[in-house]
Amino acid sequence: MIAAPMEALLAAELPDGDGWQFEPKWDGFRCLARRDGAEVTLTSKSGKPLARYFPEVVEMLHRVKAKRFLLDGELIIPLGDALSFEALQMRLHPAESRVRKLAAQTPAELMAFDLLEQDGKSLADLPLSERREQLEKFMKKNAV
Repeated sequence: MIAAPMEALLAAELPDGDGWQFEPKWDGFRCLARRDGAEVTLTSKSGKPLARYFPEVVEMLHRVKAKRFLLDGELIIPLGDALSFEALQMRLHPAESRVRKLAAQTPAELMAFDLLEQDGKSLADLPLSERREQLEKFMKKNAV
């Protein structure tokens, strides 16, 4: 069982000192991306399945060399020099033909920022700094 995802917090100023890590606020959908052999799932932070809406992300995850992993990240759609939350929302459409058309026109990407499981082993109890290091190694080794 994975704990609830960390959420962005609004602050008047950034904290000082060691031990802090900062991530940009991505304009996307929070997503857990799991691969277990041939099965790939994308799950929203509320637990809803997202894979049918983002077939190009599922296909990309099938091309990753590693066969078992769990990534925490954000589904995003880059358009020009910005991210389009509107294009992302349009993907939540009931018609599969429309989803496929939009996937071709405005492909989504997974911006991974945490590696929670690798090769069937949970990394969730490791400090974030160690998981980040593992994520960077994972990405270099498994680039598609």
